[in-house]
Amino acid sequence: MIVCDGLWRVLMKSSGTTELNVFYPIRPECQADVPATRFKPRAGKTLSQRRWQASFSQDGHLDIAKVLRRIQRGGVHPSIKGEVWEFLLGCYDPNSTHEERNELKQRRRGQYDMWKAECQKMVPVIGSGKFITTPLINDDGEPTDPSLLGIQTSDKKVLQWMQLLHQIGLDVVRTDRALVFYETEVNQAKLWDVLAVYAWLDNDIGYVQGMNDICSPLIILVENEADCYWCFERAMRRMRENFRCSASSMGVQSQLATLSQIIKTVDPKLHHHLEDLDGGEYLFAFRMLMVLFRREFSFADTLYLWELMWAMEYNPNIFTKYEDPDNAKTKGHSAPSNDKLLKQYGKFERKNVKTGHTEENSALAVFLVASVLEIKNRRILNEAKGVDDVVQILGDITSNLDAKKACTEALKIQKKYLSKAKKA
Repeated sequence: MIVCDGLWRVLMKSSGTTELNVFYPIRPECQADVPATRFKPRAGKTLSQRRWQASFSQDGHLDIAKVLRRIQRGGVHPSIKGEVWEFLLGCYDPNSTHEERNELKQRRRGQYDMWKAECQKMVPVIGSGKFITTPLINDDGEPTDPSLLGIQTSDKKVLQWMQLLHQIGLDVVRTDRALVFYETEVNQAKLWDVLAVYAWLDNDIGYVQGMNDICSPLIILVENEADCYWCFERAMRRMRENFRCSASSMGVQSQLATLSQIIKTVDPKLHHHLEDLDGGEYLFAFRMLMVLFRREFSFADTLYLWELMWAMEYNPNIFTKYEDPDNAKTKGHSAPSNDKLLKQYGKFERKNVKTGHTEENSALAVFLVASVLEIKNRRILNEAKGVDDVVQILGDITSNLDAKKACTEALKIQKKYLSKAKKA
Protein backbone atom coordinates (compact mmCIF):
# COMPACT_ATOMS: atom_id res chain seq x y z
CA MET A 1 0.00 0.00 0.00
CA ILE A 2 2.02 2.99 -1.28
CA VAL A 3 0.85 6.57 -1.81
CA CYS A 4 2.56 9.02 -4.11
CA ASP A 5 4.65 11.85 -2.67
CA GLY A 6 2.02 14.46 -3.49
CA LEU A 7 -0.70 12.58 -1.65
CA TRP A 8 1.69 12.10 1.28
CA ARG A 9 2.13 15.88 1.62
CA VAL A 10 -1.61 16.47 1.47
CA LEU A 11 -2.26 13.77 4.07
CA MET A 12 0.42 15.07 6.43
CA LYS A 13 -1.25 18.49 6.38
CA SER A 14 -4.70 17.04 6.99
CA SER A 15 -6.23 15.97 10.26
CA GLY A 16 -4.44 12.91 11.62
CA THR A 17 -7.72 11.20 12.50
CA THR A 18 -9.16 11.87 9.04
CA GLU A 19 -6.02 10.44 7.47
CA LEU A 20 -6.10 7.28 9.55
CA ASN A 21 -9.75 6.78 8.61
CA VAL A 22 -8.61 6.63 4.98
CA PHE A 23 -6.24 3.75 5.74
CA TYR A 24 -8.27 1.94 8.42
CA PRO A 25 -11.92 2.98 7.83
CA ILE A 26 -14.41 2.14 10.59
CA ARG A 27 -17.89 0.92 9.79
CA PRO A 28 -20.35 3.80 10.45
CA GLU A 29 -22.46 1.77 12.87
CA CYS A 30 -19.35 0.98 14.95
CA GLN A 31 -17.93 4.51 15.24
CA ALA A 32 -19.31 5.09 18.74
CA ASP A 33 -18.07 1.75 20.09
CA VAL A 34 -14.38 1.84 19.16
CA PRO A 35 -11.73 3.49 21.36
CA ALA A 36 -10.60 6.95 20.29
CA THR A 37 -7.30 7.07 18.41
CA ARG A 38 -4.50 9.23 19.82
CA PHE A 39 -1.79 8.55 17.22
CA LYS A 40 -1.38 11.11 14.45
CA PRO A 41 1.39 11.05 11.82
CA ARG A 42 3.57 14.12 12.35
CA ALA A 43 5.81 15.68 9.73
CA GLY A 44 9.41 15.69 10.94
CA LYS A 45 8.81 12.90 13.47
CA THR A 46 6.92 10.06 11.78
CA LEU A 47 8.88 7.90 9.34
CA SER A 48 7.55 9.05 5.96
CA GLN A 49 7.69 7.31 2.60
CA ARG A 50 10.31 9.82 1.41
CA ARG A 51 12.59 9.28 4.42
CA TRP A 52 12.11 5.53 4.21
CA GLN A 53 13.21 5.42 0.58
CA ALA A 54 16.14 7.74 1.33
CA SER A 55 17.35 5.28 3.99
CA PHE A 56 18.39 2.75 1.32
CA SER A 57 21.68 2.85 -0.54
CA GLN A 58 21.66 2.48 -4.31
CA ASP A 59 22.00 -1.29 -4.14
CA GLY A 60 19.47 -1.64 -1.31
CA HIS A 61 21.36 -1.65 1.99
CA LEU A 62 19.18 -0.11 4.71
CA ASP A 63 20.48 2.40 7.26
CA ILE A 64 18.59 0.69 10.08
CA ALA A 65 19.98 3.04 12.76
CA LYS A 66 18.42 6.05 11.00
CA VAL A 67 15.10 4.21 10.57
CA LEU A 68 14.96 3.11 14.22
CA ARG A 69 15.61 6.67 15.39
CA ARG A 70 12.71 7.97 13.35
CA ILE A 71 10.28 5.21 14.35
CA GLN A 72 11.09 5.68 18.04
CA ARG A 73 10.33 9.39 17.66
CA GLY A 74 7.00 9.18 15.86
CA GLY A 75 6.11 5.77 14.47
CA VAL A 76 5.61 4.82 10.82
CA HIS A 77 3.27 6.38 8.29
CA PRO A 78 0.39 4.03 7.38
CA SER A 79 1.35 3.98 3.70
CA ILE A 80 4.61 2.10 4.40
CA LYS A 81 3.92 0.18 7.62
CA GLY A 82 3.83 -3.22 5.94
CA GLU A 83 7.26 -2.99 4.27
CA VAL A 84 8.86 -1.39 7.35
CA TRP A 85 7.44 -4.08 9.63
CA GLU A 86 9.04 -6.77 7.44
CA PHE A 87 12.41 -5.44 8.62
CA LEU A 88 11.37 -4.85 12.24
CA LEU A 89 10.11 -8.43 12.50
CA GLY A 90 13.28 -9.88 11.03
CA CYS A 91 11.97 -11.01 7.64
CA TYR A 92 14.89 -9.26 5.94
CA ASP A 93 18.47 -8.34 6.75
CA PRO A 94 19.12 -4.56 6.56
CA ASN A 95 22.55 -5.39 5.11
CA SER A 96 21.03 -7.26 2.15
CA THR A 97 20.62 -5.82 -1.35
CA HIS A 98 17.41 -5.28 -3.31
CA GLU A 99 18.32 -8.29 -5.45
CA GLU A 100 19.00 -10.56 -2.46
CA ARG A 101 15.70 -9.63 -0.80
CA ASN A 102 13.73 -10.15 -4.00
CA GLU A 103 15.30 -13.58 -4.45
CA LEU A 104 14.45 -14.50 -0.85
CA LYS A 105 10.91 -13.16 -1.26
CA GLN A 106 10.27 -15.26 -4.38
CA ARG A 107 11.65 -18.36 -2.69
CA ARG A 108 9.44 -17.82 0.36
CA ARG A 109 6.37 -17.21 -1.78
CA GLY A 110 6.99 -20.49 -3.57
CA GLN A 111 7.38 -22.27 -0.26
CA TYR A 112 4.13 -20.82 1.07
CA ASP A 113 2.27 -21.76 -2.13
CA MET A 114 3.46 -25.37 -1.69
CA TRP A 115 2.30 -25.48 1.93
CA LYS A 116 -1.04 -23.93 1.05
CA ALA A 117 -1.54 -26.38 -1.81
CA GLU A 118 -0.82 -29.23 0.62
CA CYS A 119 -3.53 -27.90 2.96
CA GLN A 120 -5.91 -27.33 0.05
CA LYS A 121 -5.67 -31.02 -0.98
CA MET A 122 -6.95 -31.95 2.46
CA VAL A 123 -9.55 -29.16 2.78
CA PRO A 124 -10.41 -27.69 -0.66
CA VAL A 125 -12.16 -24.60 0.77
CA ILE A 126 -8.70 -23.24 1.68
CA GLY A 127 -7.70 -20.68 -0.95
CA SER A 128 -11.24 -20.44 -2.35
CA GLY A 129 -12.04 -17.02 -0.87
CA LYS A 130 -14.40 -18.69 1.60
CA PHE A 131 -13.95 -20.23 5.05
CA ILE A 132 -15.79 -22.49 7.49
CA THR A 133 -17.28 -21.96 10.95
CA THR A 134 -18.78 -25.39 11.55
CA PRO A 135 -16.80 -28.50 12.55
CA LEU A 136 -15.34 -30.66 9.79
CA ILE A 137 -14.65 -33.53 12.20
CA ASN A 138 -16.87 -34.67 15.04
CA ASP A 139 -15.74 -35.82 18.48
CA ASP A 140 -15.41 -39.39 17.22
CA GLY A 141 -12.97 -38.33 14.51
CA GLU A 142 -15.51 -38.78 11.73
CA PRO A 143 -16.17 -36.16 8.99
CA THR A 144 -19.39 -34.19 9.48
CA ASP A 145 -19.61 -33.55 5.74
CA PRO A 146 -17.31 -35.69 3.58
CA SER A 147 -17.86 -33.39 0.59
CA LEU A 148 -15.83 -30.67 2.37
CA LEU A 149 -12.75 -32.88 2.67
CA GLY A 150 -10.29 -33.65 -0.08
CA ILE A 151 -9.05 -36.83 1.57
CA GLN A 152 -10.29 -39.48 3.97
CA THR A 153 -7.77 -40.16 6.71
CA SER A 154 -7.25 -41.50 10.19
CA ASP A 155 -3.93 -39.70 10.60
CA LYS A 156 -3.92 -38.09 14.05
CA LYS A 157 -2.09 -34.91 13.01
CA VAL A 158 -4.45 -34.31 10.07
CA LEU A 159 -7.56 -34.87 12.19
CA GLN A 160 -6.33 -32.56 14.98
CA TRP A 161 -5.64 -29.84 12.42
CA MET A 162 -9.03 -30.28 10.77
CA GLN A 163 -10.69 -29.97 14.17
CA LEU A 164 -9.05 -26.54 14.61
CA LEU A 165 -10.29 -25.06 11.34
CA HIS A 166 -13.84 -24.20 12.37
CA GLN A 167 -12.56 -22.59 15.61
CA ILE A 168 -10.23 -20.43 13.53
CA GLY A 169 -13.24 -19.52 11.40
CA LEU A 170 -15.33 -18.54 14.43
CA ASP A 171 -12.49 -16.34 15.68
CA VAL A 172 -12.05 -14.77 12.23
CA VAL A 173 -15.70 -13.68 12.27
CA ARG A 174 -15.07 -11.91 15.60
CA THR A 175 -11.79 -10.28 14.55
CA ASP A 176 -11.73 -6.48 14.12
CA ARG A 177 -15.41 -6.45 13.16
CA ALA A 178 -15.49 -2.65 13.34
CA LEU A 179 -13.16 -2.31 10.35
CA VAL A 180 -14.59 -1.92 6.84
CA PHE A 181 -11.76 -4.18 5.60
CA TYR A 182 -13.39 -7.27 7.14
CA GLU A 183 -16.83 -6.63 5.70
CA THR A 184 -15.85 -8.82 2.73
CA GLU A 185 -15.60 -12.59 3.02
CA VAL A 186 -12.52 -12.59 0.77
CA ASN A 187 -10.53 -10.61 3.34
CA GLN A 188 -11.80 -12.74 6.20
CA ALA A 189 -10.85 -15.84 4.20
CA LYS A 190 -7.32 -14.48 3.71
CA LEU A 191 -6.93 -14.27 7.49
CA TRP A 192 -8.37 -17.79 7.85
CA ASP A 193 -6.03 -19.19 5.18
CA VAL A 194 -2.88 -17.79 6.82
CA LEU A 195 -3.90 -19.04 10.27
CA ALA A 196 -4.89 -22.44 8.85
CA VAL A 197 -1.55 -22.92 7.08
CA TYR A 198 0.34 -21.78 10.17
CA ALA A 199 -1.62 -24.20 12.36
CA TRP A 200 -0.75 -27.05 9.97
CA LEU A 201 2.97 -26.25 10.12
CA ASP A 202 3.28 -25.56 13.86
CA ASN A 203 2.99 -29.11 15.18
CA ASP A 204 3.59 -28.01 18.76
CA ILE A 205 1.09 -25.21 19.33
CA GLY A 206 -1.06 -25.20 16.20
CA TYR A 207 -3.69 -22.52 16.76
CA VAL A 208 -4.79 -20.83 19.97
CA GLN A 209 -7.37 -18.06 20.28
CA GLY A 210 -5.60 -14.70 20.22
CA MET A 211 -3.36 -15.53 17.28
CA ASN A 212 -6.09 -14.03 15.10
CA ASP A 213 -5.59 -10.69 16.87
CA ILE A 214 -1.86 -10.77 16.11
CA CYS A 215 -2.32 -11.81 12.48
CA SER A 216 -5.16 -9.44 11.57
CA PRO A 217 -3.11 -6.20 11.29
CA LEU A 218 -0.58 -8.02 9.10
CA ILE A 219 -3.35 -9.14 6.74
CA ILE A 220 -4.38 -5.50 6.35
CA LEU A 221 -0.88 -4.05 6.00
CA VAL A 222 0.83 -6.66 3.80
CA GLU A 223 -0.96 -7.12 0.50
CA ASN A 224 0.63 -10.38 -0.66
CA GLU A 225 -0.69 -13.33 1.35
CA ALA A 226 2.60 -15.26 1.30
CA ASP A 227 4.53 -12.19 2.50
CA CYS A 228 1.91 -11.75 5.20
CA TYR A 229 2.36 -15.36 6.32
CA TRP A 230 6.12 -14.86 6.75
CA CYS A 231 5.55 -11.66 8.75
CA PHE A 232 3.13 -13.54 11.00
CA GLU A 233 5.55 -16.45 11.33
CA ARG A 234 8.27 -14.01 12.45
CA ALA A 235 5.90 -12.28 14.89
CA MET A 236 5.02 -15.69 16.34
CA ARG A 237 8.71 -16.45 16.86
CA ARG A 238 8.60 -13.68 19.46
CA MET A 239 5.24 -14.60 20.93
CA ARG A 240 4.48 -18.28 20.41
CA GLU A 241 5.40 -19.21 23.98
CA ASN A 242 2.56 -16.91 25.09
CA PHE A 243 0.15 -19.35 23.44
CA ARG A 244 1.60 -22.54 24.90
CA CYS A 245 -1.14 -23.66 27.29
CA SER A 246 -1.69 -26.89 29.19
CA ALA A 247 -4.03 -28.10 31.90
CA SER A 248 -1.60 -26.85 34.55
CA SER A 249 0.00 -23.74 33.04
CA MET A 250 -0.51 -20.79 30.73
CA GLY A 251 1.95 -19.62 28.10
CA VAL A 252 2.40 -16.16 29.56
CA GLN A 253 3.06 -17.48 33.08
CA SER A 254 6.81 -16.99 32.78
CA GLN A 255 6.29 -13.38 31.71
CA LEU A 256 3.85 -12.83 34.57
CA ALA A 257 6.51 -14.16 36.96
CA THR A 258 9.01 -11.70 35.49
CA LEU A 259 6.46 -8.89 35.86
CA SER A 260 6.03 -9.84 39.52
CA GLN A 261 9.79 -9.70 40.02
CA ILE A 262 10.06 -6.31 38.30
CA ILE A 263 7.33 -4.69 40.42
CA LYS A 264 8.74 -6.30 43.57
CA THR A 265 12.10 -4.71 42.74
CA VAL A 266 11.06 -1.23 41.58
CA ASP A 267 7.91 -0.74 43.70
CA PRO A 268 7.84 -3.11 46.73
CA LYS A 269 4.90 -1.28 48.29
CA LEU A 270 2.68 -1.86 45.25
CA HIS A 271 3.81 -5.48 44.96
CA HIS A 272 3.00 -6.22 48.60
CA HIS A 273 -0.42 -4.56 48.21
CA LEU A 274 -1.17 -6.75 45.19
CA GLU A 275 -0.07 -9.81 47.16
CA ASP A 276 -2.41 -8.84 49.97
CA LEU A 277 -5.22 -8.73 47.38
CA ASP A 278 -4.29 -12.25 46.17
CA GLY A 279 -3.03 -10.67 42.97
CA GLY A 280 0.62 -11.56 43.45
CA GLU A 281 0.58 -13.86 40.41
CA TYR A 282 -0.44 -10.86 38.27
CA LEU A 283 -3.08 -12.82 36.34
CA PHE A 284 -4.92 -9.54 35.72
CA ALA A 285 -2.19 -8.73 33.16
CA PHE A 286 -2.77 -11.97 31.22
CA ARG A 287 -4.68 -10.40 28.32
CA MET A 288 -2.32 -7.46 27.87
CA LEU A 289 0.65 -9.78 27.39
CA MET A 290 -1.21 -12.47 25.44
CA VAL A 291 -2.28 -10.24 22.54
CA LEU A 292 0.02 -7.23 23.03
CA PHE A 293 -2.56 -4.69 24.24
CA ARG A 294 -5.01 -5.24 21.37
CA ARG A 295 -7.98 -4.62 23.71
CA GLU A 296 -6.48 -1.57 25.43
CA PHE A 297 -5.85 0.53 22.31
CA SER A 298 -7.68 1.48 19.13
CA PHE A 299 -6.59 -0.38 15.99
CA ALA A 300 -4.37 2.50 14.78
CA ASP A 301 -2.86 3.02 18.24
CA THR A 302 -2.11 -0.71 18.51
CA LEU A 303 -0.11 -0.54 15.28
CA TYR A 304 1.76 2.50 16.62
CA LEU A 305 2.48 0.74 19.92
CA TRP A 306 3.73 -2.42 18.20
CA GLU A 307 6.12 -0.60 15.89
CA LEU A 308 7.46 1.44 18.80
CA MET A 309 8.04 -1.76 20.77
CA TRP A 310 9.59 -3.64 17.88
CA ALA A 311 11.87 -0.70 17.05
CA MET A 312 12.95 -0.39 20.69
CA GLU A 313 13.53 -4.17 20.91
CA TYR A 314 15.29 -4.37 17.54
CA ASN A 315 18.48 -6.40 17.36
CA PRO A 316 20.39 -6.33 14.04
CA ASN A 317 21.10 -10.06 14.44
CA ILE A 318 17.39 -10.94 14.40
CA PHE A 319 17.41 -12.04 10.75
CA THR A 320 20.34 -14.41 11.30
CA LYS A 321 18.75 -15.67 14.52
CA TYR A 322 15.63 -16.75 12.62
CA GLU A 323 17.16 -17.70 9.28
CA ASP A 324 20.35 -19.38 10.48
CA PRO A 325 19.94 -20.12 14.22
CA ASP A 326 23.05 -22.32 14.45
CA ASN A 327 25.25 -19.51 13.13
CA ALA A 328 23.54 -17.02 15.44
CA LYS A 329 24.36 -19.21 18.46
CA THR A 330 28.06 -19.29 17.59
CA LYS A 331 28.09 -15.47 17.58
CA GLY A 332 26.70 -15.50 21.09
CA HIS A 333 25.68 -12.32 22.93
CA SER A 334 28.90 -10.37 22.52
CA ALA A 335 28.49 -6.60 22.74
CA PRO A 336 28.99 -4.46 19.61
CA SER A 337 32.55 -3.25 19.21
CA ASN A 338 31.71 0.44 18.69
CA ASP A 339 28.98 3.06 19.14
CA LYS A 340 28.06 3.00 15.45
CA LEU A 341 27.12 -0.68 15.68
CA LEU A 342 25.33 -0.09 18.98
CA LYS A 343 23.04 2.44 17.26
CA GLN A 344 21.71 -0.40 15.11
CA TYR A 345 19.98 -1.71 18.25
CA GLY A 346 16.71 -0.29 19.57
CA LYS A 347 16.76 1.67 22.83
CA PHE A 348 15.45 -1.22 24.93
CA GLU A 349 17.73 -3.86 23.42
CA ARG A 350 20.70 -1.49 23.57
CA LYS A 351 20.35 -1.29 27.36
CA ASN A 352 20.20 -5.09 27.58
CA VAL A 353 23.32 -5.42 25.44
CA LYS A 354 25.23 -2.86 27.49
CA THR A 355 24.38 -4.56 30.77
CA GLY A 356 24.68 -8.12 29.50
CA HIS A 357 21.02 -8.79 30.45
CA THR A 358 19.72 -11.75 28.40
CA GLU A 359 16.58 -12.83 30.27
CA GLU A 360 14.24 -14.27 27.61
CA ASN A 361 11.05 -13.37 29.47
CA SER A 362 12.01 -9.72 29.98
CA ALA A 363 10.41 -8.46 26.77
CA LEU A 364 9.49 -4.79 26.52
CA ALA A 365 5.82 -5.81 26.80
CA VAL A 366 6.45 -6.90 30.40
CA PHE A 367 7.98 -3.53 31.28
CA LEU A 368 5.10 -1.87 29.45
CA VAL A 369 2.61 -3.59 31.76
CA ALA A 370 4.80 -2.50 34.68
CA SER A 371 4.60 1.08 33.41
CA VAL A 372 0.79 0.87 33.32
CA LEU A 373 0.79 -0.39 36.92
CA GLU A 374 3.06 2.49 37.93
CA ILE A 375 0.82 4.99 36.13
CA LYS A 376 -2.15 3.59 38.11
CA ASN A 377 -0.10 3.12 41.30
CA ARG A 378 -1.96 5.62 43.46
CA ARG A 379 -5.43 4.43 42.48
CA ILE A 380 -4.52 0.77 43.04
CA LEU A 381 -3.07 1.51 46.48
CA ASN A 382 -5.96 3.73 47.54
CA GLU A 383 -8.98 2.12 45.86
CA ALA A 384 -8.31 -1.55 45.15
CA LYS A 385 -9.85 -3.82 47.80
CA GLY A 386 -9.63 -6.94 45.63
CA VAL A 387 -8.31 -8.22 42.30
CA ASP A 388 -11.56 -7.25 40.55
CA ASP A 389 -10.88 -3.61 41.52
CA VAL A 390 -7.40 -3.86 39.99
CA VAL A 391 -8.91 -5.21 36.75
CA GLN A 392 -11.42 -2.35 36.67
CA ILE A 393 -8.75 0.30 37.31
CA LEU A 394 -6.54 -1.11 34.56
CA GLY A 395 -9.56 -1.31 32.26
CA ASP A 396 -9.85 2.47 32.45
CA ILE A 397 -6.68 2.83 30.36
CA THR A 398 -8.60 1.93 27.18
CA SER A 399 -8.14 4.87 24.77
CA ASN A 400 -6.70 6.92 27.67
CA LEU A 401 -3.11 5.71 27.43
CA ASP A 402 -0.50 7.35 25.21
CA ALA A 403 1.62 4.63 23.55
CA LYS A 404 4.74 6.77 23.30
CA LYS A 405 4.57 7.88 26.95
CA ALA A 406 3.93 4.31 28.09
CA CYS A 407 6.99 3.05 26.18
CA THR A 408 9.12 5.89 27.55
CA GLU A 409 8.00 5.01 31.07
CA ALA A 410 8.74 1.33 30.36
CA LEU A 411 12.33 2.25 29.42
CA LYS A 412 12.70 4.15 32.70
CA ILE A 413 11.45 1.14 34.65
CA GLN A 414 13.85 -1.12 32.74
CA LYS A 415 16.77 1.15 33.67
CA LYS A 416 15.70 1.23 37.32
CA TYR A 417 15.16 -2.53 37.42
CA LEU A 418 18.51 -3.41 35.83
CA SER A 419 20.28 -1.00 38.17
CA LYS A 420 18.68 -2.49 41.30
CA ALA A 421 19.08 -6.07 40.06
CA LYS A 422 22.78 -5.46 39.49
CA LYS A 423 23.24 -4.22 43.07
CA ALA A 424 21.25 -7.11 44.56
